[in-house]
Amino acid sequence: MNPALLGEISRPDERCLELFRRTPELGPTLLFFSGGTALKETSEELVRYTHNSIHIVTATDSGGSSAELRRVFHMPAIGDLRQRLLTLADQSWRGNPAVRTLFGFRLDKSGEPQALKEELLAMTKGLHPLVRAVLEPQRAVICHLLEHFAEHMPESFNLRGASIGNLVLTGGYLSQNRQLDPVIYMFSQLVRARGTVVLISNEFLHLAACCASGKIVVGQHLLTGKETPPLDDPIERIFLTRSLHETEEIAVGIEEKIADLIAYADLICYPMGSFYSSLLVNFLPAGVGAAICANPCPKVFIPSTGQDPELFGKTLSEQVEELLACLRKDDPEHIADSDVLNFVLLDETADYAGTLDGQAFEKRGISVVHRPLVSSSSWPLIDSGLLVPLLVSLACK
Repeated sequence: MNPALLGEISRPDERCLELFRRTPELGPTLLFFSGGTALKETSEELVRYTHNSIHIVTATDSGGSSAELRRVFHMPAIGDLRQRLLTLADQSWRGNPAVRTLFGFRLDKSGEPQALKEELLAMTKGLHPLVRAVLEPQRAVICHLLEHFAEHMPESFNLRGASIGNLVLTGGYLSQNRQLDPVIYMFSQLVRARGTVVLISNEFLHLAACCASGKIVVGQHLLTGKETPPLDDPIERIFLTRSLHETEEIAVGIEEKIADLIAYADLICYPMGSFYSSLLVNFLPAGVGAAICANPCPKVFIPSTGQDPELFGKTLSEQVEELLACLRKDDPEHIADSDVLNFVLLDETADYAGTLDGQAFEKRGISVVHRPLVSSSSWPLIDSGLLVPLLVSLACK
């Protein structure tokens, strides 16, 4: 391991950080594999130092309001995409608070169907107060996309709890002949996102898990412990299916654009969050691990410090080994551990499930680094104000 790199992840480079605080448009390209909400504060802190971060997020969410959109329109999950774009939004533009408020708004979870349809209709016509607060020309674009969604919405569509941001994205998706990339670009422009966000796959996929008992669970919403009781059966492996009603494993590959983004990164981060449904799911498509291996930049794993229901029965060491196995699966004979992982970054005081043998991992080219990452205000979760400077400093070397 390069001693200079080890030093940078052990202490922030204040000169480097000050330079990028002044000119974030020139900041380094940090790439994160992550879905879910665990990276919200980190993303918001990140834009202080760089406007060039890349976020590859999951597309398999099968719970919440995403479930209805996916059921009706047979489309990838877009909730994590929307959320990440909003966390990267330009806070300095005076029109953005209204846009963020609208895109983060959800219709009443207990509202009457007809009342919800009327509320959506008011939004399409620009009459709803949340839409009226948006400046032109963003307002006209948003109304057009919502109107396109409403035109394609079946009479039986359940609007309860629907995210307006998700409906805007879906309206764009339908208006662009079910092509998502132009819609992501349009949405990014609407919120003036300071970074790039893409889905790991634009295909219609679902996540499944094979548990230690042999039981197969299909559907991301059944793994996270948020909508159903947490699993009490350790997950042994995860795979992709075409349907919530099928258990047949399918093989998919990444698009060239994903490989290109990975190649461009100055640092690759495997961050905290739901271990299987937010992190490892991104490495299931063929080609991800090979693309990571081909980029010689530093690669960092940050295990969660809070409780992750998906990790029932799993130790910290097992997490690292499973991560490595996923990253090396494209070519396990030729991809070494150190090709895809260089650092495991741990908080000094967090209560992890077990420990890591630093000397053993060092022999494999992986450094286990202990740093203060959890503050009194963030406990038991990682404080983005402590984490981001370390990552930005490491990306500069």
